[in-house]
Amino acid sequence: MNNKQWLQAGCLTLSLLAGQVMAAVGADQAARLGNELTPIGAEKAGNADGSIPAWTGGLAPNAGKVDAGGFLADPYAADKPLFTITAQNASQYQDKLTPGQLAMFQRFPDSYRIPVYPSHRSASYPQTVIDAAKKNATATSLAEGGNGLNNFTMTVPFPIPQSGLEVIWNHVTRYRSNAMLRTTAQMNPQTNGAYTISYMKEQFAFPFGLKDYDPAKMNNILYYFRQEILSPPRRAGSVMLVLETIDQVKEPRMAWMYNAGQRRVRRAPQVGYDSPGAEGMRTYDDFDMFNGAPDRYDWKLVGKKELYIPYNSFALDSPTLKYDDIVKPGHLNPDHTRYELHRVWHVVATLKPGQRHIYSKRDLYIDEDSWQIAEADAYDGRGSLWRVSEGHARPFYDQQFTWLTAETHYDVLSGRYTVSGLRNEEKSSYDFAVQSSSNDFTPNALRATGIR
Repeated sequence: MNNKQWLQAGCLTLSLLAGQVMAAVGADQAARLGNELTPIGAEKAGNADGSIPAWTGGLAPNAGKVDAGGFLADPYAADKPLFTITAQNASQYQDKLTPGQLAMFQRFPDSYRIPVYPSHRSASYPQTVIDAAKKNATATSLAEGGNGLNNFTMTVPFPIPQSGLEVIWNHVTRYRSNAMLRTTAQMNPQTNGAYTISYMKEQFAFPFGLKDYDPAKMNNILYYFRQEILSPPRRAGSVMLVLETIDQVKEPRMAWMYNAGQRRVRRAPQVGYDSPGAEGMRTYDDFDMFNGAPDRYDWKLVGKKELYIPYNSFALDSPTLKYDDIVKPGHLNPDHTRYELHRVWHVVATLKPGQRHIYSKRDLYIDEDSWQIAEADAYDGRGSLWRVSEGHARPFYDQQFTWLTAETHYDVLSGRYTVSGLRNEEKSSYDFAVQSSSNDFTPNALRATGIR
């Protein structure tokens, strides 16, 4: 074989290897879904000592009552903490804590606590999600460079992931109802706990949740998102629109901003990556624990481990609480948080050479039952731990999906943080019956909405 033939053979081998890396799993692996694996890919069995139970289907849609404001009854209200982790005993549990959680104990040794409750695998899924995950398992693959998806249906492209990037795509695409309209509160407390409330009206829809859904025209849209700022007055009337794409190689994220002061709509390429949000307490791609294009990082799948993570956070969503009960100096009030032992996927994102981002590394811990990121640690350019994020998740059992009651992003250097998603003092918040159309998510719609 001459040099040219060797080169051609080598290229063919590399091409085949690349194809294997990018390919979906085989039918034999996919057959595990619904058997030893849950329908979306978690281990169905509990752990060895029973502290993590087996998954038996999650909470039923009628697991509790729903009040007039959309607040769900807590099926686990009678549970008592098994124990509480503090700065004084954290070393006993450090194998089941993240570096970020340990850093929070160091930063706030007298006030930060992790109350650990019995574990309940409450995540459940509608049949459409189960069917999509089964189909995707053997059909979906990563697009060129991993920055998109091929042959993808609805949600959970990789129920049996082979790489860290596949796990991240499961988080980004996880099911969060067909469509939703909500009003929630965001606070960015000072170190003394003082805060001003920002109210956000947010509208979200997957294409298949729109009343004018057209697969031919919307085949590269992952979801539509619109956020209107209702207060404080100096920011009221500003509106952001995002059309998130599936294959971001072919078509990057599209975003627009309506500035109430200028009364103009502009394209907003800055809506993404490390552009600052929440008074500089997080980046745009921190929102929802991680969102957007993954192209600036190398994503390593470390494996699975057991961690104490925020879970079944019904108490934190209670309408009997005031925001002052929850938002305290340094961190949320631990009296209202709940942590449980669960299995998580551990993914490490390392900034690629030549790429720019204020985070040089991110450690992400993703709940196996929901594909929701539960914990995230972010490191600065010097490699020092900088921000610690927690997603306080709970199931919207009446809708059969899991999402966040609140997300927090803590700056362990400055002692400040931001919390978003709270709705305790609102008369109503989530509307999952909202009838949205693609016309609601256009630049012209921003002009009609954005008034000061």
